Amino acid sequence: MNRLLNVSGSPHVHSDDSVQKIMWSVVIALMPAFVVSIFYFGLPVIILTLVSVGCCVLFEYLIQRFIMKVKPTISDGSAVVTGVLLAFNVPANLPIWMMVIGAIVAIGIAKMPFGGLGHNPFNPALVARVFLLIAFPVAMTSWPVPTPIWGFADAVTGPTPLGILKEGANAEMPTYVNMLVGQMGGSFGEVSAIALLIGAIFLLIRRVITWHIPVSFILTVFVFAGIFWLIDPTQYANPFFHVLAGGLILGACFMATDMVTSPVTPWGMIVFGCGCGLLTIIIRMFGAYPEGVSFSILIMNALVPLINRAFKPKTYAK
Repeated sequence: MNRLLNVSGSPHVHSDDSVQKIMWSVVIALMPAFVVSIFYFGLPVIILTLVSVGCCVLFEYLIQRFIMKVKPTISDGSAVVTGVLLAFNVPANLPIWMMVIGAIVAIGIAKMPFGGLGHNPFNPALVARVFLLIAFPVAMTSWPVPTPIWGFADAVTGPTPLGILKEGANAEMPTYVNMLVGQMGGSFGEVSAIALLIGAIFLLIRRVITWHIPVSFILTVFVFAGIFWLIDPTQYANPFFHVLAGGLILGACFMATDMVTSPVTPWGMIVFGCGCGLLTIIIRMFGAYPEGVSFSILIMNALVPLINRAFKPKTYAK
């Protein structure tokens, strides 16, 4: 009885990779999008990202050190990833004090009360993003116009492509080229599809993520958007628009793929991704918000235990 096997919390990775290596690989993969966002939105991108990362690391250390009274694990990089992803999900002109509140929610509410990394049922960055959206809707939906000039974000704000589509705003829709490179309104980390895809390919090559969730997520959005577009192209946007607009690629490749809050089997991942894609299209087309990626991922996070149970692999020799 003195040799009981102690099993740590998920994720359980059977490879030479450690949690630390995986987390820092994600940070590296996010750097192309970070550089592009600096080009378009300037110095506030750096400031907000540093504030978000610094606060997430600090709050995790303080909670572990003085409340949980355990050895701090901030060196594993998970708090840094949460901070970067949280920053990527806000406008470049968000007040710094709101960014601090977002970090408190991400670490102090969505992560540490459940036991820390490996135990949180919901993606912490997305919980904080949705909280900020509900608590400060004006600040979270005031998008600075991207201008490729170094300095502070332009005080002039404009709608996102999804906002134009949803509200029928009197604004020019960005071209597909602009949507690929990042010349459009939105959260500063989600605007450049090319930069995000470069990071996703890096993670796939490193085997940090697999193709199942990103492909099923994006393909489901493409298929259902295409169906509605074929039914009435005057009312519904074409599927390429829905793939490039908003936070779809950021969410599908970097947040839905979170090892802790996503299924563990290939078929479970595909079901998870399809569910995220379907909910995203439903919210975008029929919901009150123009964007549905964050809500869809959080809803599917809640269903992960059921998905894991439904697609549990058979026991060996049975």
